[in-house]
Amino acid sequence: MPHMSPASEDPIAGPILKVSDAVGGLMEFWGFKRAMGRMWVILYLSEDPLSAQELADRLKMSTGAVSMTLQELIKWGVVKKTWRPGERRDYYEPETSIWKMVSRVFRERELLQIRSSIETFEATLREVAQAAKARPEDKKRLRFVSERLESLLSLARMGEVLLGSVLAGQRIDPTPIKTFPGKD
Repeated sequence: MPHMSPASEDPIAGPILKVSDAVGGLMEFWGFKRAMGRMWVILYLSEDPLSAQELADRLKMSTGAVSMTLQELIKWGVVKKTWRPGERRDYYEPETSIWKMVSRVFRERELLQIRSSIETFEATLREVAQAAKARPEDKKRLRFVSERLESLLSLARMGEVLLGSVLAGQRIDPTPIKTFPGKD
């Protein structure tokens, strides 16, 4: 295995850190921790698997922060442990399939959130229907709220179908969202 020179001697260490910061910023924007994106990039741009200590050194992170970040990355399936013959420490390498990573996040985060919203909208519609029976004097207001809830429910179901289509690798037609009814 080639010896990796210290960052001060490595002519591409600085540019790699710039890329890791850029991806870290994107990951943070998407609701993940910045360190997760930074660490994944360091692994992705490394020819060989790296140890936790090597990651800590390159990213100037504490051992604890590296350990926690690695556990999160492993949980999301974007980093995996590996070993080297004759070595006792763990090494880490990145998942290199961007589609595999993105689809897992869509499936385990976005799709679950949409489905949870659908359940909430449906339950709230039932509650509003019950309230209309109990208080007829609020009929106009409750009808307005029901119509808006139905609209949100339709939009959420449309999102669920669109995201399901993306995950199934199908072509997406944005027309349903572009023509979604709404009043200004």
